[in-house]
Amino acid sequence: MAAEFNLVDYRKRMDGALTSLRGEFGGLRTGRANASLLDSVVVSAYGSDVPLNQVGSVSVPEARMLMVNVWDKTQVAAVEKALRQSNLGINPIVDGLSIRIPMPPLTEDRRKDLAKVASGYAENAKIAVRNVRRDAMDALKKAEKDGDMSEDEQKAHSNDVQKATDAVIADIEKALGVKTEEIMQV
Repeated sequence: MAAEFNLVDYRKRMDGALTSLRGEFGGLRTGRANASLLDSVVVSAYGSDVPLNQVGSVSVPEARMLMVNVWDKTQVAAVEKALRQSNLGINPIVDGLSIRIPMPPLTEDRRKDLAKVASGYAENAKIAVRNVRRDAMDALKKAEKDGDMSEDEQKAHSNDVQKATDAVIADIEKALGVKTEEIMQV
């Protein structure tokens, strides 16, 4: 009796690591204004910590400018404080209910540091993919040991898992190359 092995489930988990990596890359500053840069900012508002996008809207009016339009005027100071404490290297300017955030050009050293951070994110994504591969391989070995799968089936499925792993890791490398190039552009 052949056991059911669903590679699609494992592939979804691997793709989840790639999706997460792309989200982390969106939060890395590249010198150009990008609304996703502020996704990680958390504001102390209404008695709890909430994401910035729940107290205002973020827009990109110019290539080197972000604009946060705060919906409640009582929260402008809290949003400004959260932006200053975000470790993003930004200097918000309050203008009524709006907060302008000019994006200064990055220095060469800062670009190199950001490239290292991006590389670290990519390595974490690769580790997550390898962990999924390990889980799949363990499931295959257990199925063979329990007699639910023949050795040939186990080897065929193992090869499929390895191919999926290699493909996702190649996608991670490609995404890292694109992000590094984006960061290092002057």
